[in-house]
Amino acid sequence: MISQSALRAFACGVLVSLGAMSFARAEGTYEIPAGAHFNPEKLARISEFFNNEVATGKIAGATVLIKQHGKPVFREAFGVQDVATKAPITDKTIFRLFSMTKAITSVVAMKMVEDGTIKLDDPVSKYIPSFANLKVGVEKKADDGTKSLELVPLSRPMTVHDLMTHTSGVTYGFYGDSLVRKAYRDAKIYDGDFDLAEFAERIAKLPLHNQPGALWQYGHSTDILARVMEIAAGKPLLDIEREKLLGPLGMVDTGFLVTDPEKQKLLAQPVPNDSDFRVGRINDPTVLKKWQSASGGMVSTMADYERFAQMLLNGGSLDGKTILSPETFKLMVTDQIGPKSGVDRDYFYFPGDGFGFGLGLAVRTDPGNAKPPPPGDLGELKWDGASGCYFVIDPKQDMFFVLLEQTPTERQRVQRTLKQLVYEAMEK
Repeated sequence: MISQSALRAFACGVLVSLGAMSFARAEGTYEIPAGAHFNPEKLARISEFFNNEVATGKIAGATVLIKQHGKPVFREAFGVQDVATKAPITDKTIFRLFSMTKAITSVVAMKMVEDGTIKLDDPVSKYIPSFANLKVGVEKKADDGTKSLELVPLSRPMTVHDLMTHTSGVTYGFYGDSLVRKAYRDAKIYDGDFDLAEFAERIAKLPLHNQPGALWQYGHSTDILARVMEIAAGKPLLDIEREKLLGPLGMVDTGFLVTDPEKQKLLAQPVPNDSDFRVGRINDPTVLKKWQSASGGMVSTMADYERFAQMLLNGGSLDGKTILSPETFKLMVTDQIGPKSGVDRDYFYFPGDGFGFGLGLAVRTDPGNAKPPPPGDLGELKWDGASGCYFVIDPKQDMFFVLLEQTPTERQRVQRTLKQLVYEAMEK
């Protein structure tokens, strides 16, 4: 039997709460006073940590970037792209993002909301008619302890807003032991070669885990959102993303496939005994396939994701190009699932203590109540992925950091240690 702690490790985007820190904090919170700067000697501890991870064979390699006030304060690569080739990691090394794909998809979706192409209160069934017939699976337990699934009607239609906040009831089948998640596993939704249109129809045949708007529930909501985007725009997802985000930002190496033989040589790989990404499916960008997985299928480089993160830190613009207006960006990073929203949280609430969730990103809302309290500041934005990739945007300190690595087994420990070291290196 898998323990609850092991189950949590299976999920994309999970970020465990972080240990208490030793640096000075504002009274009553766990924040660092504004205007902090980085101590280079303390930043060197990041290098020591990652060099040890590589030397002890826990990870093949990683690359870390910290930027503050638009300038890098730490940029270093560790180890190799692949222990087989021993090729060094560079800013052009290609990493599978897994759930950090969701952040890219969500920004493009918000651009379409801003343009009026889609609306947050649009019913999903407006675009995908089969979603009008969804049922919610409610578990019933008999006197003898056996469980069964009762299918009940929707209390209200699922909306685009539900998809963007992960409150749609659409789930994943590779974590947890509920009967709905079991139905996902049994349906073999990843079999064969399929596109987003076919994938949405597969999901439409399955019960929802909960009523729309009732529970933060991690799953394939972003893939359904992507299909809505395709229908509304009349073009494939990648074309939309290139037009509205990737092209304007110059993210030339971000996409779903790596078919160029020369580019394939740049793909980072985990150490051989850590090759299972634990997401219920194979994610090999070198294999041609129709599915452009908006929830976890993209690849990128540090050179590209740096520009994406800087755009987020800037509030929606970069190098004179506006991706999202200030109003749209503010809406995106405003907590949508707080105490008065009616949205519940359970064990699988992956943003973690002290965090709410906006329209596609975790948003730090209450650092004082986090248990244990992680370092950071109110307004922090973050997300990560099953491969270990991770980013944090800290507007208060005008700072962001990005970690790119391919280590599903070690990712949670590495991520929380990196965040601890980043904030311990800050001084007033």
